[in-house]
Amino acid sequence: MDNKNSLTATSVISDFKEITKMRLALSVVFSSLAGYLLGVDTIDFKTLVLLAFGGYFMVGASNAFNQIIEKDLDALMDRTKNRPVAAGRMSVNTAFIIASIFTLLGIIILYTINKQTAMFGAISIFLYTSVYTPLKTKTPLSVFVGAIPGAIPFMLGWVAATDDFGIEPGTLFALQFFWQFPHFWAIGWFLFEDYKKGGFFMLPTGKQDKGTAVQVIMYTIWTILVSIIPVFGFTGKLHLSIISASIVFLLGLGMLFYAIQLFKKMTALAAKQLMLASVSYITLVQIVYVIDKFIR
Repeated sequence: MDNKNSLTATSVISDFKEITKMRLALSVVFSSLAGYLLGVDTIDFKTLVLLAFGGYFMVGASNAFNQIIEKDLDALMDRTKNRPVAAGRMSVNTAFIIASIFTLLGIIILYTINKQTAMFGAISIFLYTSVYTPLKTKTPLSVFVGAIPGAIPFMLGWVAATDDFGIEPGTLFALQFFWQFPHFWAIGWFLFEDYKKGGFFMLPTGKQDKGTAVQVIMYTIWTILVSIIPVFGFTGKLHLSIISASIVFLLGLGMLFYAIQLFKKMTALAAKQLMLASVSYITLVQIVYVIDKFIR
């Protein structure tokens, strides 16, 4: 009996991880904490904890709503067919209750930090579930819409720290916004056949072709350019030293190398390597930004 209970507990935990997409949620929390550290004068650990939980609930809610809406399509794809709702392990009602509680908790927690943080959190959930998710089966432009909630966390941290939206969080938003295109399109490329089963159109041309590969390169270049803007001194309180800007620039060139490799090779493997490079890139850039602030 105990064995059965522990098995149930394990499956409940793994379903919880799956419905909130824990790894993705934690990377979003990391982004928002990095944004907070960049914006703050003196670190308030209470706010840091609130931001982490508020951010997690926000992403968890978006993902749970997404899995309710896409349950029938998720069941068609190898990548997603084992998700709790798609596989029938969790009812739509249960998932909806989880998503609703997470939405409320996320917005309330972010509201205790300040109103603007809660507002951006709410916008993010709305865009992800009500605009991005339905558009995914209709048009590749869904990626543009999806990049907005995806870019909010880095900016959200700054707003949580300062209660102010200006050039600094705007720059952080732009960096993560442009970065998402090569990242998403790399995923869309190597999972192309699987996405096709669910009727998802993720690549800008709808195909694994040179047109898509060129756009991947273009957006990678935009990302690199935005990432070094703070070194020029016109992004308000968001600064970057020449050394750090050079490191960030080199990290960008690393990602660009993989984007060019995708253009040359046009293979799923090259796309996967670009995706992994893009994840390393955004994490390292955020770390460099934060370290640069605290050692200056």
